Amino acid sequence: MPELSRVQVAVYGAIAVALLLVGARAIRGEGAADSSFAAGAPSAGASTGGAFTISGQGGDLIIDVTGAVARPGVYRMPAGSRVNDAVQRAGGPTAKAEVEAVNLAARLADGQQVVVPERGPGGGIAVAGAAAEEGPISLGTATVEQLDTIDGIGPVTAEDIIEFRDRHGGLSSVDQLDQVSGIGPATMESLRARLQP
Repeated sequence: MPELSRVQVAVYGAIAVALLLVGARAIRGEGAADSSFAAGAPSAGASTGGAFTISGQGGDLIIDVTGAVARPGVYRMPAGSRVNDAVQRAGGPTAKAEVEAVNLAARLADGQQVVVPERGPGGGIAVAGAAAEEGPISLGTATVEQLDTIDGIGPVTAEDIIEFRDRHGGLSSVDQLDQVSGIGPATMESLRARLQP
């Protein structure tokens, strides 16, 4: 093996030190990223020692789960939860549930009611027609067919409402629908009478 000159040793030493510094900075940077994420909301109770924690920045959501689920009721859910999380918290869908009628991927909004309809005779949804006559429709789980039963709402506007709801991760108020094109003041009154968040 050939002998290295002093210049070569110095160059290799400098490269080794530089690599060690870069590696140490990268490791320290990862720890700092975790710490800054956890400390991003200091008022929400933060971290000790750079531990990774998720703070309740958005607060908890109160969700009413009803219909064809094992344990209907009102549940506290973490912010950012999806409809599927609420259905699972309520014990999951029953054997008669028409889960395909519910957008399980939609984000929950505080105060939202999640209705899991029952499968009717012949595979139809048993509660769709009854809901139109009996009471308000849940805005969080309403289908195009259910929205189409409201005065002033046709299939195109119903699809626009569903798209608007999905794009915004759910809605916490019926009043948010005034941002959908084609919905005027008279239609908003019909929506307020027939829908609930």
